[in-house]
Amino acid sequence: MYYVPRVTVAYDKVFNEDPGREYTKAVSMEMYIKNVEGFAGDGDFLSKFGLEIRDQITFCVARRAFNDEISATTEALDRPREGDLVYFPLNKKLFEIRFVEHEAIFYQLGSLQMYELRCELFEYNNEYFDTGIEDIDKLYKLYRSDSDQYNILTEDGEPIIAESGAALLQEAAVDTAATVVEVVSNETFETQATTFIDFSENDPFSEGAY
Repeated sequence: MYYVPRVTVAYDKVFNEDPGREYTKAVSMEMYIKNVEGFAGDGDFLSKFGLEIRDQITFCVARRAFNDEISATTEALDRPREGDLVYFPLNKKLFEIRFVEHEAIFYQLGSLQMYELRCELFEYNNEYFDTGIEDIDKLYKLYRSDSDQYNILTEDGEPIIAESGAALLQEAAVDTAATVVEVVSNETFETQATTFIDFSENDPFSEGAY
């Protein structure tokens, strides 16, 4: 398997999430598949949002193997984390760790021997991938959002360029480095509009009747 740790970019404490997560590393390591008869979870079904695939799988990884392969190269990572990914090469899918059970085998030989990773099929949400593993990184190449599709265009189909040289965007966009290029251009429009539009009238449609 490949263990893919996440990189926190801008953690939102209000919503308890990081919408700009990055994955820039993948480490090969041994894992044991607990549910060998097939995927658990709700499987494939049609919902009001279309076809949903909610396959779940449980991986077991030895504490010693994790410490040797992951903790030795990533100081802040002393145990598997929820939100990290596991790449399953047999079906070439990514699974997100939903819960880590650290007492799966209850103190056998007087210590904790392994972690149990309960995972669910990963749903891509414009996260940035650059792990060096082609099968993993292609997810970003196929489904990333290019900022060009948010450009405000002229009648000729050309993007409107501001004095700063940046194209005016309809909404926030993300570049190849998974960083915000430019926020909504409403503030730019409002600033320019105040130079030639008079907003002093309280009711411009009443013609002074009220």
